Amino acid sequence: MKENIDKLPSPWVSAIPLVVLTLLLYAVIRAFGGGAIDGGSQIALLSATSVCVMLSIGLYRCRWSVLEEAIIENIRASASAILILLLIGAIAGTWMISGVVPTLIYYGLKILHPTFFLVASCAICAIVSLMTGSSWTTIATIGVALMGIGRAMGFPEGWVAGTIISGAYFGDKLSLLSDTTVLASSTVGVNIFTHIRYMLYTTVPSMLIALATFTVAGLTLAHGTSTHAEFYAETLAATFRISPWLLLVPLATGILIVRKLPAIVTLFCAVVFACVAMLAAQPHLVMQVGGGAELDAMTAFRGVLTTCYGHTAIPTGVAQLDELVATRGMAGMLNTVWLIICAMCFGGVMTGSGMLRSLTEIFLRWVRRTFSAVASTVGAGIFFNLCTADQYISIILSGRLFRDLYAERGFEARLLSRSVEDSATVCSVLIPWNSCGMTQATVLGVSTFVYMPYCIFNIVSPLMSLLVAAIGWKIKKQQ
Repeated sequence: MKENIDKLPSPWVSAIPLVVLTLLLYAVIRAFGGGAIDGGSQIALLSATSVCVMLSIGLYRCRWSVLEEAIIENIRASASAILILLLIGAIAGTWMISGVVPTLIYYGLKILHPTFFLVASCAICAIVSLMTGSSWTTIATIGVALMGIGRAMGFPEGWVAGTIISGAYFGDKLSLLSDTTVLASSTVGVNIFTHIRYMLYTTVPSMLIALATFTVAGLTLAHGTSTHAEFYAETLAATFRISPWLLLVPLATGILIVRKLPAIVTLFCAVVFACVAMLAAQPHLVMQVGGGAELDAMTAFRGVLTTCYGHTAIPTGVAQLDELVATRGMAGMLNTVWLIICAMCFGGVMTGSGMLRSLTEIFLRWVRRTFSAVASTVGAGIFFNLCTADQYISIILSGRLFRDLYAERGFEARLLSRSVEDSATVCSVLIPWNSCGMTQATVLGVSTFVYMPYCIFNIVSPLMSLLVAAIGWKIKKQQ
């Protein structure tokens, strides 16, 4: 990518677009709250982009053609990520209406027991989030249901919220369907399967510590009994045809992943598998979504396509479950796609103008070893979460800022993508004014400061990243 190499901008001037972006995002979050991603954050990014362009051209005589080429190259590099996100939207719809996700939730709810409620809640949210790729959806749906169950059992609401958030962010972080996972890997330029496999070295130990903590808490905290879990499970069974045969869909997808097929091919096959399962196992739902009086060829065609690209809402009679089984398809990913394009514009002009390089030079002066590189990345991810109040922006800025630095120091790109996820993704929900923190506090009805100490996975993840870097486990330098 071309840079304005005639005169490298001053770090102070280079920081101005970031300051403008931070202030604008702060105002957007205050004004729109959890709806900031619907357009406000995108306008903030484009506004900060224009500031960067004006400074580059006005102060450093950078040619617009250089900036334009950098923007185009950035957007071109994100094309596969955008296609993956659209396929993720299709999977979210087809896996839900086909009964794959409801079957997984059904069997998960069956294992609930008061003594092991906390650890089971964490595990259920992890599975649901892993299969749906969305921590927000998991928390806002099954998480809300588990909050009600936990309160009925007499558990402190901070503990219950902490287990839900820990499980949801674990699944989100490792899911092929997660937009943050796709964003982190694509921003750094790492194959998504490589990225997910490498995250296991920090994510699994962090989750084991969280599960152990929740197990001990469940054995020691006072609690009662509840039949809520059984009620939700039976409601799902009354709406969907629950069958262990439906688990063949995620199993077949897993086989494709193990065989290391390209992500786009794997995800497309996953959609096809689910469409076949939908027609075989849930013809009544296909007819309902397709809007026909009977399941003829045209109704089936409309139902399958609507499930892939559009909004679906299957009534279950229970508000929380209605929200859980509602899907948005490919259309539901368009705000994230819009955000990525705007972020790529901002990153492009920051790179093309040399401003990103100027800021990176500051870190180059003292980042010598693996630990200092990872510590800087983790610190930057948390810092951007604090400043920009948005995890998506934090992921993009952290990845773009350190990508060249890691390459020059000989560190693997997958180390950067993992460090970004260990900080920018999981810590966003711990910050009260961050869009994630505000949303989850509102959805669960628990203050961020109340649930924060009990989000064990989210707290341990960045520390585990630092520990693994300190001992050098599975970390190699490129030759």
